[in-house]
Amino acid sequence: MATPDLYRNLPTSDELSDSDDIPVDNEDQNFIPNALLFLLQWIWQARNDWFFGVDMAIYHTTGANPRVPVVPDAFLSLGVERRKQGKSRKSYVVWEENGIVPILAIEIVSQTPGAEYDEKAEIYAKLGVLYYVIYNPDFWQRDRHQPFEVYRLVNGSYQLQLGEPFWMPEIGLGIGRVRRMVSGIELELLSWYNQQGSRYLSLEERAERAERLAARLRELGEDPEQL
Repeated sequence: MATPDLYRNLPTSDELSDSDDIPVDNEDQNFIPNALLFLLQWIWQARNDWFFGVDMAIYHTTGANPRVPVVPDAFLSLGVERRKQGKSRKSYVVWEENGIVPILAIEIVSQTPGAEYDEKAEIYAKLGVLYYVIYNPDFWQRDRHQPFEVYRLVNGSYQLQLGEPFWMPEIGLGIGRVRRMVSGIELELLSWYNQQGSRYLSLEERAERAERLAARLRELGEDPEQL
């Protein structure tokens, strides 16, 4: 728990910019993190001690200037309010979150290199982000990396982890890739997994499965509404 004196005289979230007015240059950088968010809202619907940010600024005091944020494509923090004092966050300000830094950061590599493997990795490591996921489905050969990589912070440095989906015990979730149909289009996405390696289904998939089951029951002469 941070002490009040540690963050004395720092700007408040109302004083900090919540947008750099620079749009993302890759459709996946918006869709994939939001798909993870919507799925997590169902998995952890009974919990209020987490926050998942998408393309949101993280303000911290481990850099040269606390007014200069780092902006991951997505991040997860545990032990914080889902809605801070009942309101939406403009940005994630570490000194307003009792010093709690995100436990997971996710970057999706686009055509324009974004320093995911060096500068941003150094920032997240210094900040203390435990897990760092880099998803690079299209440009991994250019960057001489694998399409999906999970790093864990060990003694202040990131070490590449093995296995997919990769289980993160401190979070209670696994993460990995999946190919599935979304509104009639086959896409590769990131998804959450349980400890047994089974993928959590999206709302769309669960609705489709329920409809197939209902149709099968009707074929057998059963009324699914009466079951």
